[in-house]
Amino acid sequence: MADTVTRPTMPDGTVPGPKPLLGGRRPLLAHVSVYAFVVVPLLALLVAVPVAWGWGLGWVDVGLAAFFYVVTCLGVTVGFHRYFTHGAFKAGRGVRIALAVLGSMAVQGPVLHWVADHRRHHAFADREGDPHSPWLFGTSPAALARGFWHAHMGWLLDRDLTNQQRFAPDLLADRDLRLVQRLFGPLTVATLLLPAVLGGVLTGGWWGAVTAFFWAGLVRIALLHHVTWSVNSICHMIGERPFATRDRSANFWPLAILSMGESWHNLHHADPTCARHGVRPGQIDISARLIRVLERLGLVHDVRWPSPARLARLARAEPPPARRVGRPKR
Repeated sequence: MADTVTRPTMPDGTVPGPKPLLGGRRPLLAHVSVYAFVVVPLLALLVAVPVAWGWGLGWVDVGLAAFFYVVTCLGVTVGFHRYFTHGAFKAGRGVRIALAVLGSMAVQGPVLHWVADHRRHHAFADREGDPHSPWLFGTSPAALARGFWHAHMGWLLDRDLTNQQRFAPDLLADRDLRLVQRLFGPLTVATLLLPAVLGGVLTGGWWGAVTAFFWAGLVRIALLHHVTWSVNSICHMIGERPFATRDRSANFWPLAILSMGESWHNLHHADPTCARHGVRPGQIDISARLIRVLERLGLVHDVRWPSPARLARLARAEPPPARRVGRPKR
């Protein structure tokens, strides 16, 4: 087996051939589970608001929540996104499997589904065919409110699945990734139970397990979900656009740290295979820093770092005009 991820043949993320945009429908049980993992963690986060410090929340809960948030978020940003989707660097089998497992534990969908959706997003960004453009319904206040909901989480409730044969044939050919894809259910259970087990061990009681399950399990997943979804919604609606793109991708600095650098979204759409998204002074990009560390340790190689000359070519003064993109064709 090759030790690298093959990049899509076409610049827009597609591969040659008359393959349809969609690839079937999500099974009913899996579709119900999507609703559950959208709604339940969000309700858990809302319930968490009135919980007072010292009753149901302690330093162990905070520490475990922070640890699992950082690890699983980087599994998505460095693994699912910059590596598997865009081939921003190359890695051996061990690192590849680890990134796939950690990304899956963020509970944002199996790796092949995630990559296919995101490559499709780049192929049709803010145009007909984009699975989560906030400009789908127009530019009036009501249309943008509806578009925000759709881009943020409404699109997840659609049973139609992106065609993996069209958008992720390279990953479908990888036996390790197919196995991680099949293990998404057990990995979801693990990402919820591991905090509980550690919480019980560290506090020496069942109550510590319960509170860790709540804070480092449900609440952590809910927070990570909404940070990731905000890149799809907010970062295609408001923010700075210093680089040339065919879409409305923008930089939204308040999310920079929580998203591990993903909210420097404008440069990412201008240069999708670039390993660093925050390229200007003060633009913190934790994911890029991790890739740099892995590179120095010899765990990844052939990293696609930005160059001043390329950034200068991508720079521009004005954003493209907003437009209604319409419903995607099936």
